[in-house]
Amino acid sequence: MTADAPLADTHCHLCLHEFQADLAEVLERARRAGVERILVPGIDLETSRRAVALAESSDRIYAAVGVHPHHAHTYAPETRGELRRLASSPRVVAIGEIGLDYYRDRSPRPDQRRAFADQLDLAAELALPVVVHNREATDDVLEMLLPWAERRDNPGVLHAFSSDLATGEAAARAGFFLGIAGPITFPNAGQRRIITRGLPPERLVLETDAPYLSPHPERGRRNEPARVAIIAEALSGIWQRELAQTRRTTWENAAALFHWDHGADNRNLL
Repeated sequence: MTADAPLADTHCHLCLHEFQADLAEVLERARRAGVERILVPGIDLETSRRAVALAESSDRIYAAVGVHPHHAHTYAPETRGELRRLASSPRVVAIGEIGLDYYRDRSPRPDQRRAFADQLDLAAELALPVVVHNREATDDVLEMLLPWAERRDNPGVLHAFSSDLATGEAAARAGFFLGIAGPITFPNAGQRRIITRGLPPERLVLETDAPYLSPHPERGRRNEPARVAIIAEALSGIWQRELAQTRRTTWENAAALFHWDHGADNRNLL
């Protein structure tokens, strides 16, 4: 393993079929790259179950459980009960991936908003942060999130943040972390890098969103958690900081977000 500060991939879909054939090799490459923590979010009940099972099999993996907006049409009253049951595992550190997606619209928008609201309520009930998906739905996401966050000490993270600087600043003021992913490395992403430079460093965490959003020069290939090291290097260039400092800052931010160095099983203690 690298002697540098460790890395955390705060969003990686290891429970999807793209990793079934070579998961052990993927995890070994991540270990060699210095990735010491991986957050695996669910996107529906089945992948949430897989995420929990995977997290319970490795001391470097943690899980989030939730229903993605693409699957919001499947959300029913019993869904919340199953998510609550899954979240009782000490390896579950968040509710997610939840939110709104008005780009693909794979579920009707009223269904998306209902599922999102109910899972926000569940996260508040369980005192867990949320992992939020937002694609071309910023106004509605903020309208739901910001009042909810006023009552939370650690509301969560906006995954794969791709909105404007004003949105990022508003989310950071509300206590959210912002996930920085592969697009900051794309040659044509100059504006994204400018926005990222303006965001508060103490609110940024690294993520791959694997198997998606592979960074340059691997764009178009299956992404994997080892490539969070490429994103860290790109963020160092944006910040004009030493790589070790960037890795340390983003590692500490991820630990503050998910409390995974302290054991999620202690969250109900007085």
